[in-house]
Amino acid sequence: MAMNPDLALPADDAAALAAILARFDCQAGTVHRMVNGVLQLSAAHNLPPPIVELVRMVPVGKGMAGLAAQTRMPVSLCNLQTDTSGHARPAAKASGMEGSIAVPMLAGEEVRGVLGVAKAVAHDWTEEEKASLLAVGARLAGKKP
Repeated sequence: MAMNPDLALPADDAAALAAILARFDCQAGTVHRMVNGVLQLSAAHNLPPPIVELVRMVPVGKGMAGLAAQTRMPVSLCNLQTDTSGHARPAAKASGMEGSIAVPMLAGEEVRGVLGVAKAVAHDWTEEEKASLLAVGARLAGKKP
């Protein structure tokens, strides 16, 4: 289900992430903020503590979040568990999630972070869902962490 990008999001990244996960029927997710050229974890939901530690800081260009930041485009996988593209890092597979997507949080051309959401089942992300998540990411880009 697509999310109305005009929907009011809570100011707090963790609360905003929870609202986004509920709307997109996702079970796990992250919000990373760009700090000094590195993506730093601002909020995580339903990730095991060892994975949270591994994704606390993500270099641009590495993993799904890093690729989304580098390309300024969504990076999605239908099934994280069976993917062989090399886009997902081993820690992402350890999450147990399948359908996943990372979208840049853009303020104009500036990448301010990356929103990542995942489902426990395989899922092909539609163009409408990608567009909705990009719009939500832009809204998050304008909020303070």
